[in-house]
Order: sequence, then structure tokens, then C-alpha cells
Amino acid sequence: MSRIPRERTNPAGKRPGKTGRAGKDAPVVEPLNIVHGALPSREVILRFIADHPQKASKRELAKAFGLKGDSRVELKQMLQELEQEGMLQKNRKSLIRPGALPPVTVLDITTRDKDGDLIGRPAEWPEDQGVAPAVAIRQQSPAGRQGKGKAPVAGLGDRILAKIFPAVDRGGPAYTARIIKVIDRRRGASMGVFRTAPGGGGRLLPIERRGEEMLIDPDFTGSATDGDLVEVEIARLGRFGLPRAKVLSVVGSVGSEKAISMIAIHAHGIPHVFPPAVVAEAEAARPATMSHREDWRDVPLITIDPADAKDHDDAVYAELDPSPDNPGGVIVTVAIADVSWYVRPNSPLDREALKRGNSVYFPDRVVPMLPERISNDLCSLKQGVDRPALAVRMSFSGEGRKIGHIFHRIMMKSAAKLSYQQAQAAIDGKPDDQTGPMFDPILKPLWHAYEVMKRGRDRRQPLELDMPERKILLKSDGTVDRVVVPPRLDAHKLIEEMMIQANVCAAETLEKKRQPLIYRIHDGPTLAKQEILREFLATLGISLAKGGNMRANNFNGILAKADGTPHQTMVSEMVLRSQSQAIYGPENIGHFGLNLMKYAHFTSPIRRYADLIVHRALVGSLGFGEGGITPDEEAALDDIAAEISTFERRAMAAERETVDRLIAHHLSGRVGEEFSGRVSGVTKSGLFIALPDYGADGFVPISTLGTDYFIYDEAHQALSGEKTGLGYRLGDSVTVKLAEAVPLAGALRFEMISEGREMPAAMRSFHKAGRRDRGQVRKKPGTRPPRGRH
Repeated sequence: MSRIPRERTNPAGKRPGKTGRAGKDAPVVEPLNIVHGALPSREVILRFIADHPQKASKRELAKAFGLKGDSRVELKQMLQELEQEGMLQKNRKSLIRPGALPPVTVLDITTRDKDGDLIGRPAEWPEDQGVAPAVAIRQQSPAGRQGKGKAPVAGLGDRILAKIFPAVDRGGPAYTARIIKVIDRRRGASMGVFRTAPGGGGRLLPIERRGEEMLIDPDFTGSATDGDLVEVEIARLGRFGLPRAKVLSVVGSVGSEKAISMIAIHAHGIPHVFPPAVVAEAEAARPATMSHREDWRDVPLITIDPADAKDHDDAVYAELDPSPDNPGGVIVTVAIADVSWYVRPNSPLDREALKRGNSVYFPDRVVPMLPERISNDLCSLKQGVDRPALAVRMSFSGEGRKIGHIFHRIMMKSAAKLSYQQAQAAIDGKPDDQTGPMFDPILKPLWHAYEVMKRGRDRRQPLELDMPERKILLKSDGTVDRVVVPPRLDAHKLIEEMMIQANVCAAETLEKKRQPLIYRIHDGPTLAKQEILREFLATLGISLAKGGNMRANNFNGILAKADGTPHQTMVSEMVLRSQSQAIYGPENIGHFGLNLMKYAHFTSPIRRYADLIVHRALVGSLGFGEGGITPDEEAALDDIAAEISTFERRAMAAERETVDRLIAHHLSGRVGEEFSGRVSGVTKSGLFIALPDYGADGFVPISTLGTDYFIYDEAHQALSGEKTGLGYRLGDSVTVKLAEAVPLAGALRFEMISEGREMPAAMRSFHKAGRRDRGQVRKKPGTRPPRGRH
């Protein structure tokens, strides 16, 4: 019998004492008693994973418990059962308890505890999981672990990459963390709305929910006027009263779009000003040379991008395969800007790019990953200008099967810069002066190649979840003009499929070279989410097979059954909610949504750091000259993947919140008006209502629905009245009245105008049975409706 101790929270290496305070001496916890070689119980497995998150993969678990042969199979089955029951969930290559932090996490250090120790919280945390857990930060000695090297030291406001451990002291934070590195040292600035005060000076009204109001003395107001969004720093803290602050900069009027996007940038800690050293390196860069390059300047590669694109990082060309061994086949060439030539490992440009992780796109601005000198100039594949690139030539059979590919490092010259609409119009028989001459030699072969590739895509059957993407169009003053849904053109699909196949080629080549890389991975839906979806579909008479070996085409079958029915939108949203989130990782688990076994991001190195890493890996492993991946980068791929996955979620949240604030500001003058909407979410607290015409959603608190008792039915995704049997269900079309708009919070609160519809007979039986313990919610007279987002 072996004894596996639980992780001890004892950063100083001292003998455990009695205080048990996180980050100090910790009490000894009774170790697990384990029979080596015997399958442990479910309880032991769950406790081991909670106490040793760094050893929570199937392989590590089998190793820790000494399992071999049939015992490994039994362990796998047990873990699948725990996933199905919702007791475990996958996180990259590990298993974690639901709601637990992954072994490596990006944290923001937000405060100190009563003993002065630093406390951090996850930089990004899903809204549906409640309050983000607190983490006690271990500060190592200056000499680092085992006295080797220099330990990173962090302070308040810093963003760090940290190794996570469960806390031994159950009375404090649930986790402790060891700093791997400091990602960003943020100055102690706050943002808020300046309001003038009688007699001079003013107050700062915070934009964050947990923000604190501050006083601003007359000498410290700068150029701020009433209603301005400003950045301030604390000038003085007193024992009594509000803190006093000094205005550092005026962002602009709180009503402008610029101010609204700056709120998101500030709230999420997105770096948006390039340091002088980064700008200097970018300005000093010179055009790439022909060293280790093939001259492809005569190949008529073209770029097809949005009409307002400022950088062009991919170009395409296609032709019939002349080989008699491939009748009906095509050769497709994809060329991608060679960012790795200009952004070298551990340079100022590289360090800043990693801090950002990706470009962030707002309705009227882009916060780029790289300075404009690189992104919009030297690396942009401009028409008629020599530009360095990495290119892949892919051969496809007439049935759309990829039968070979090869990478090249080249110098190219784009033959044309086209917009999606321009290219599509030419194919539809309406060429212009630019596309007319290139129709037969360039555009027609491209579309033929896409038709061939589409046969392979149709056979592969990726997840066909086509949700409309809305775009906000702004007026000249930065306010919302209207919201549109751009049409989905074949030109979009052509570029998308060619980029997907180029990404596949990158992953296949690097695997063949045994080169470590960062994959784009997408796990299948957890068994728990599958069960929720299965129960929901059963209420519509649609079946979903049980089992853990779901494929994307299983969901396509569900979507096909719902197509054209009143439930189409509802089913699409539930299928979308059942899916896992795609992330980056050095361990390959495939891409469920695309139904691909090997996939890596290669095609957008101007705006995604993951693609830059893949470019360096290709340059190094294929002997393409300078700019290849380094041993230090290879050793840090796990940490890099964790960082850029977090930064991607950060960008998505910032973009979404900015749209919410813009729409709330746009509708703030229309309080009291009625709108057509759709029930987009059902919770115990009320209903989320989407306004399709505005790309926004708001909330109807359950306390405003009426005098009935309302019961939340998760299986049917509905709220229904116990007495009347009337209620509201996911996907219902409704009419609502705007009761409140809070622009700074991006929140809309509605009142329901539509009467509820009669609920299905199964739900009425459910109510009559009196099973009100399953989420029944009663309207409480006089209850104030909740404000803001929920």
C-alpha cells in the first residue's frame, strides 16, 4: 500500500506548522491510502484530481495508481462515467473538477488579504460560473526555486501566468499559485466618468461594478469636463473619506464610441499602446531579402478580403493539375505573409506580440498585435509590391481528396487586391474593369478548385452550424447607424476552405518532422452537455444517440431535422451551447467542429500569435533560413498556449461588451418603446431577450412576468405558470418594452408585453405532479427587478 500525499501549500519549504494560512505554514492533511496496481474508488479519483491538478491526465492517473492492462481500460470507463455525471470535465490534456481552475492559469492580482498577501483572480472567467475564485499568490525568494535563477516578483495590478495548486487551508482562498512569469505590469490607473462639483474639482464615477468613487481636487482635474471618460491615478489615500485622484488623461465624451471601446480595453487590461522600444524596432525594419527564398513574383496570387481591410496576410491561386496521374485534379496555392522574418524570438516586437496574443477588433478600431509598420506595410501582401511569404502548394484529386502538399519560402507580388463582393460579382456575371481581364486566367480556376475541394468537405461533414454574424455600422460621430447581417457569399466559403486546408498541411508537416507545435484543438461536447441537449431534444421529438463517440455529423443530422420548423433557431442555439470552446495546446486531440484530426493555425500570423509560432516551427524544421523556432520557445509551448487561449477569450469578451454598450447607448433614448424580440435564454431568474434587428439582448426579470407562480424547466428550456399553464420557451417570438438602458454597463432591461403561450402537455403534467422542487420560482410582490446583466 502506498501513500500519496496531498499537495502542500508551503512555498518557503518550511516544516508544516499550525497556522494553516494560505502562503504560510500549512497543516498536514491526511494522505490518501492507495493500493498500488488496484483500481481506486471514484471518491479517491476525484480527490486525487482535486489535489494534484498537474497530474490529472489519464496517463498520469494510470501512472500514479500503478495501473496496467485491463485496469487502464477500467480507469478510462470510470473517467467517462464521471464526465457523463458532470463530476469531471476536460481542460486541454487534463481533467478538472467542474468550476475548477486549470493547472496553468492567467491571473490578475487584484488585492491583498488582511495579512498583506497578494490575491489574484482568473483574467477571464465564464459568466455562467458565478464569481471567479480567489487565488493566494506565493512569492518565492529572490533566488527562485532551489536557489536557481531569479524568481519573478509581482505586485498589485500585475497580470501573471501562474501554476495553480489547491489550498490546504479551507478557510481561505480555494487555491494558491506560484508565479511562472509576469505577463504585464499594469500601472495603478483607474477609469471612470468625471462629474464636476460645485466650487471646483469633481468626482470620479467608476465604470466597473466593484469600482470605488473618488474625489478630484480642482488642481488635479486637468482638461476634464463634465461627462468625460478619464483615466486617473490615486493621489492620496486617507484613513477616512473617499480616496483622492488625479486626472491623467481624457479619453473623450462618455457618449462616443471611442470612449466605449476604451472601457473594454481598460476593463480587460488589453495593451493598446506600443512601448517606444517596440515602435523603434518596427520602424527600423527593412524589406526582406531573397535569402533562402524562391522567386514566385510571376505567380498571379491574389488577395480576397473585406472591402475595408487594411492588412492582407493571405493570397490564393489555383490551376488544373497537369499530372496524368491525377485526372480532374487541381493544385491550390496559399501564400501567407512571412511575419517570422521580421518578428524574431524574444525581441521587443515578439514580447509585445505575445502580451497581446491577437489583434482585437472593435466596430471603429483595431487594437493590433503588431505595429502598423509591420502589419499594414512590410507584411501586408499589397498589390504589385514584393513581399516575403510562406506558401503551400496542395494537390487535390477530382473527388476533393488532398493527395499531397509542399511548403516553400518565397518572394511574391500580389496580382490584385479584391474584396469578397467584387470577386463574387465577377463570378456572378458582373465583372468590373479590374476583374474582367482576370476572370478566365485567375478567378474561374479558383472557383473550379473550390467546387472540387467542396466535395471533400461535404464528405468530411464538419459541423454546419451557420449562425448569422451581425455587423454594426457607425455614423461619422462614432454612434450606431444601423446593424446589418452581411450575406454569406461563396467567395467567403472559398477562402475559408482554402485556409482550413493550409492549416491542416501545416500540422501534418510539423508532425511528420516531429517538430513541437501549438495545435488549434476543439474537444467534443462533454457527456454532461450531451445529456442536457438530449433531454431538450426529446421534448421536440428529436432523438440523440447516447455514447461518448459523437461526431460532428450527428449534430448536422439534428440541425437537418429542425430545418424549416418553428424550432429551427432554438435547436441551433442549443446545439451551439453544447459545444466546447476551441483553444490552443501543444497536445493534439483533433478539431471536433471541423472533423479534422490534425489542425494548426498558420494563415493569420499578422493578427494571431499562434500562427507566428507555427511559421517559426515550419521555418526551423524545413531549413528555410532565419527566424525559426528556438529551444526556449519549444520548452515554453504549454505556457504560451495557455496565455494565448486566455487572451483570445479576453478579446472576445471585450468585443462583445463593446457591442453591448454601443447598442445600450443607441437605445437609451427609446425607453418605453416596444420591440420585437426572441427568447434567447431561459434561467431561474428570468428571460434573456434578443433583438435581431439590433444584435443585442436584454433581460426580463421573473418578478415582472405576472402574478402567477413560474417554474423553470431545464429540459424544455422554459418558464411556465403553475396555475395558467402559460409561459415562455427558448426561441419564442415576443414583444417587449424597453424599461431601462444602462450604456456604461451595456445592459438592457425589458418588460414583457406578449402573453405566454400554452406549454406542452408534458410540462403541465410536470406541474400538476407538484414537483416544485425542480427550480420553481415564485414572483415576490414588491421585489425590485435586478439591474444590469445576469
